[in-house]
Amino acid sequence: MADPITDKLSDNIGRARGTDYFLMKEQLTAEEVDILAKVREFGESEVLPIVNSYWERGEFPFELVPKIAALNIVGDHNMREHGCRPMTAVGAGLVMMELSRIDSSIATFFAVHLGLAMQSINLLGSEEQRQRYLPQMARFEKVGAFALTEPDHGSDSVGLEATAKRDGDEWVINGRKRWPGNAVWCDYIVVYARDVADKQVKAFVVEKDNPGYKATKIGGKVSLRMVQNADITLTDCRVPEDARLKNCNSFKDCARVLMGTRNTVAWASLGNAVSAYDIALTYAQRRIQFGKPIAKSQMIQSILVNMLGDVTAMQLYCIRLGRLIDDGKLEETMAALAKYYCSVKGRDVCRMARDVLGGNGITLDFHVMRHMCDMESLVTYEGTAEIQSLIVGRDITGLSAFV
Repeated sequence: MADPITDKLSDNIGRARGTDYFLMKEQLTAEEVDILAKVREFGESEVLPIVNSYWERGEFPFELVPKIAALNIVGDHNMREHGCRPMTAVGAGLVMMELSRIDSSIATFFAVHLGLAMQSINLLGSEEQRQRYLPQMARFEKVGAFALTEPDHGSDSVGLEATAKRDGDEWVINGRKRWPGNAVWCDYIVVYARDVADKQVKAFVVEKDNPGYKATKIGGKVSLRMVQNADITLTDCRVPEDARLKNCNSFKDCARVLMGTRNTVAWASLGNAVSAYDIALTYAQRRIQFGKPIAKSQMIQSILVNMLGDVTAMQLYCIRLGRLIDDGKLEETMAALAKYYCSVKGRDVCRMARDVLGGNGITLDFHVMRHMCDMESLVTYEGTAEIQSLIVGRDITGLSAFV
């Protein structure tokens, strides 16, 4: 039987407090506020009650997919047609923030589908390909994935070794990929491979029933446990020429997609950090030790203020980043700095929250440990914190530390 004192402490502890110390909400449009409220209500009513059990089992809650589809939140500043919802970069960021505030696995599922798979097709495909793939993906009738990283190529994915060879009206793809989210069960996966003829990177839409495609779930993860990451083997995987994304002719084209995802990782990190702060503050006000709430102690107040400072800075980073995107002023190095700062600080905030909760901090009932574990992935994926620092370092010094 559950302990009644602990039950009282954890009751609704994952719900939002609306933390907004510098009044960020005043910078939002009415539509952005509506998006924020809609996703927040969905997350707290549909996802929060079931997320811990799925996370613990390492299974994906497929029943949520049609509910997410019904929210009409698939779209961003780039994708405004083909069934996608037009929204600002800030609006799209708020979607990612709120999904991540509840759970990063759900947010990652959404980000892979929209920001990697759909965005690859949108940015690198022809208009005919956009019309063919995007409407059904916008309705979640088809789910997408994205395969770039390989067992031997993570941070140096520019050196990918998967090959694609033209054979008449088809391409034959061979190689291995590692870590693609959604890849175990997706309908479409965008695979990046090197053309053996010109040695340039090309992109191909591979369908799940292709006999040359095999995806095996990666087990043993303690981060993003609900995301179905995969080891992928491509063995004489044949795809037609019309499945090759027509505007992908080098790795630089792939990098255009990745620049956008670094923006979403910054927002996702913010969501985790806001959740951790809200939980820590609520817990500190509820938890009685030595006859008083621990929130009354100098040490806890100092930690909470430290957390709030980081959260507030992340909020300002993200909203400014979104407006730069909306104004067409975003540079790759700006996205890299935001991804670096927010992911590192987000992890720090989750660690501080775990300290505030003491022993209760390690249980799923209080959510913080789940957020802390998931932040380890956010610091790593879409370019590690270290790689982002080198990208920015090269920009500010004019000297490359990569080679």
